[in-house]
Amino acid sequence: MAKANMILKLKDIYARYGELSEKMSDPAVIADTAEWTKIAKAQSEISETALKYEEYAEVERQKQQAEEVVKDECDLEMKELLYAEIEDCKTKLETLEEELKILLLPKDKNDDRNCIVEIRGGAGGEEAALFAYELYRMYINYCERHRLKIELVDINETELGGLKEVVFNVNGKDAYKQLKFESGVHRVQRVPETESQGRVHTSTATVAVLPEAEDVEVEIKEEDIRVDVYRSSGAGGQKVNKTETAIRITHFPTGIVVTCQDERSQLKNKDKAFKVLRSRLYDFYNSQNRSAYDEHRKSLVGTGDRSERIRTYNFPQGRVTDHRIGLSQYNLTEFIMGDIESMTEALAVAEREAQLAGEE
Repeated sequence: MAKANMILKLKDIYARYGELSEKMSDPAVIADTAEWTKIAKAQSEISETALKYEEYAEVERQKQQAEEVVKDECDLEMKELLYAEIEDCKTKLETLEEELKILLLPKDKNDDRNCIVEIRGGAGGEEAALFAYELYRMYINYCERHRLKIELVDINETELGGLKEVVFNVNGKDAYKQLKFESGVHRVQRVPETESQGRVHTSTATVAVLPEAEDVEVEIKEEDIRVDVYRSSGAGGQKVNKTETAIRITHFPTGIVVTCQDERSQLKNKDKAFKVLRSRLYDFYNSQNRSAYDEHRKSLVGTGDRSERIRTYNFPQGRVTDHRIGLSQYNLTEFIMGDIESMTEALAVAEREAQLAGEE
């Protein structure tokens, strides 16, 4: 984005920020809670950019003022001080310009939403299921550290403590933004406990992170679905519930099937299942058509094949590598326990850099 265009855009945003601030002080708006909330949200969305531009404009004013004074200043020592101030202002302006460029980048409309996370064992049999469980535990720990709340929707365990699949909601500030880069094939390389000859095996698990849809965004017609009720069960047929509380919803137009059996209440399971269905349909309809949806889902989770991966967890070397940005870290023990911030932040930075390159 050319600097002149950027400044014009920033001036418009700053003017808009001022207008919204005035409206928030209007007694008529204050009396209308819904309207005040709407305006406050709009103001909040641009406040960081507006205030950063205000800082930029003030530094630019100081620089121009110093440049005017230095023209008429005869005292050599004072001129040196003014030149130093001008250079300091230029340095600050360069930093502020980069920050403003980032703030002007298109925002992901889903970043501030809650999200649905789905983890499934891929290639590798029981070892893949055990790895899927470790990823589930990793995200639980991460969410606890960041005060994000997890609500289990559906879980299908194996007899050895692994997971065929697990689906859960993550609720909290910027939940989707924090986890969206986790979608894809995760690959583990290690010696399984069942391996008697000490050979390293490669297994995979797939992760999909979907933004949670609002009720009004997706219409679910009654004639388009079938709701089945059945008895829930645990690993290997254990922990069988004697009452029919588990829910399966089939959406005929898309073929999407959602199950939920975590709650003892049939009604709660139904509510959770519909929440997941809405999110999958939101993802589906945003992809325009079935082929685009299939491609999008494939981009999220791949096929689970060993050759596919967004990230590799190499236990013999204690290394975790994200192949999208070519970053390797040797903190696998801490990483698998939920200390993934440095990786997710690096992915966010890489995305911003790619966006900035596209703007140039």
